[in-house]
Amino acid sequence: MQRELLRKTYYYDLPEELIAQTPIEPRDHSRLLCYNRKNGEISHKHFYDIVDFLKSGDVLVINNTKVLPARLYGYKSETGAKIEILLQKRIDLKNWEVITKPAKRLSVGTEIVFNENIKCVVTEKGDYGACKVRFDYKDSKSFEEHLLEIGTMPLPPYIKQKLKDQSRYQTVYAKVDGSSAAPTAGLHFTPDLMQKLKDKGVEVLEVLLHVGLGTFRPVKEDNILNHEMHSEYFEITKEVADKINKAKSEGRRVVAVGTTSVRVLESGVDENGKLVPQKRETQIFIYPPYKFKMVDALITNFHLPESTLIMLVSAFIGDIDKTLDLYKTAVEEKYRFFSFGDAMFIE
Repeated sequence: MQRELLRKTYYYDLPEELIAQTPIEPRDHSRLLCYNRKNGEISHKHFYDIVDFLKSGDVLVINNTKVLPARLYGYKSETGAKIEILLQKRIDLKNWEVITKPAKRLSVGTEIVFNENIKCVVTEKGDYGACKVRFDYKDSKSFEEHLLEIGTMPLPPYIKQKLKDQSRYQTVYAKVDGSSAAPTAGLHFTPDLMQKLKDKGVEVLEVLLHVGLGTFRPVKEDNILNHEMHSEYFEITKEVADKINKAKSEGRRVVAVGTTSVRVLESGVDENGKLVPQKRETQIFIYPPYKFKMVDALITNFHLPESTLIMLVSAFIGDIDKTLDLYKTAVEEKYRFFSFGDAMFIE
């Protein structure tokens, strides 16, 4: 079998102490490993140095999704047994796809109570704790208002420490509620840094992709082609599509902030290489030797071994061995890894 299709190809050793448990303050003081694909040059900077690497005329594409307080704790109305629910994807106003824990205690029709005003009923059961539920609430508050009362930030399982400031798991440009996880490459930006980039002539454009918990799901299949990719909702407006198409036609760089922005841009291209305005789900799975159609440079965090995200980064770098070498360098230099960790800039 081709090496790029084997899950184990994307494995690397990571000491547990390098998994970042808390965010760096200020946001833009995280470290930045910069890699130039043309000349192979590597440099070690801080994130605020990204201003020196982006040029006037570059288009910086950010994902303006906002993380919901999607982890809920309730109890079964019949027995009082505690149940944890993670909101995964909204179906309509009251119905959601969720992950439940412990799943064995639930069956279709089980009622879960969160407080005196809001509860849900299991309407469908799937595998690995996946369920569909319908929420019911007595008062006139919106579902989002209830979530602020009963929900907590859905931090990934590798983060063991409690987050003191919930806003640190949101980007400073988060706008549209809907994600179960943060687009973490964007966590390094501050309002001041965004302004410096704009002052330099960098065009900042917003797309939307609601990040699902499948983002953290490791690939289990030995052959990655057998991995079932999670589906995520995205939007590209006509204004943004027009501006990006103009930039590409003028030879200006499109710089994606994070793998979520990459997934939007590469999902939204038509057969003529043009970005098309749209609102839909994507299950795009990017792995070597994928040919990128829209993205010229990438800002990204360091991702889990054998994850779809490190496969995407390997495809962008264009060399699996080079990708693993860069990760090995990051380990040796004691970079911080994963959601609250440091970043890479690949151009």
